Amino acid sequence: MQKIQGKVRKALDEYKMIDDGDRVAVGLSGGKDSLTLLCALAKLRRYYDKKFEIVAITVDMHNGKSDFSKIKEFCEELNVEYHIIPSQIYDILFNIRKENNPCSLCTRLRRAILSDTAKKLGCNKLALGHHANDLVETFFLSLFYESRLSTFLPVTPLDRTGIVMIRPMLLVWEKEAISAAKNFPVFHNDCPADKHTQREYVKDLLKQVAPNIHQVHEHILSALTHPERNHLFKIEEK
Repeated sequence: MQKIQGKVRKALDEYKMIDDGDRVAVGLSGGKDSLTLLCALAKLRRYYDKKFEIVAITVDMHNGKSDFSKIKEFCEELNVEYHIIPSQIYDILFNIRKENNPCSLCTRLRRAILSDTAKKLGCNKLALGHHANDLVETFFLSLFYESRLSTFLPVTPLDRTGIVMIRPMLLVWEKEAISAAKNFPVFHNDCPADKHTQREYVKDLLKQVAPNIHQVHEHILSALTHPERNHLFKIEEK
């Protein structure tokens, strides 16, 4: 966990994610990534040079029927304020709209609830558990399916709410989060689309490439996070 704390601290510093007096809402799905993020921030707040508060928010996809008791205990152990927000997202996606590719809409719905709740709780930042693999995969998703060279940013202002979204796990690899979360109360993802998404296809594709290209993920991450290495097609005006 210390290695992850170091990487999270580096991201906070490098991308100026947190300021003195911030009240940070952590989007806590209960998965390995968000639990790792919460733990890292909870430990960092004890000695980080900028003082900040943490609030954890879980969006219950099943309208209050899910059992988050283990997650609640985890937050109590970390001395973190915890809120569960009931929603009908699962019913909307799979019973009403019957979405074949629900990920994009699901993300928008959950993020809207998180940002609105964060604002109501007096937070000015919303921290999400996206890690380095997510950054790399998002680039290829944009390239393959949207004809864009794009990925998410470490800091993103949400204009509608005034909340600033941050991604402190940006420099942490998924395998590191998996290792850290071994003893965490990971909440099971019961989404019918799990393991059958475009992201999962890209993830598998990169896994196939990895044995043949040494540190391929690291090279892609480096290219994405160092703008001076971007040499894209341009026509110079005379």
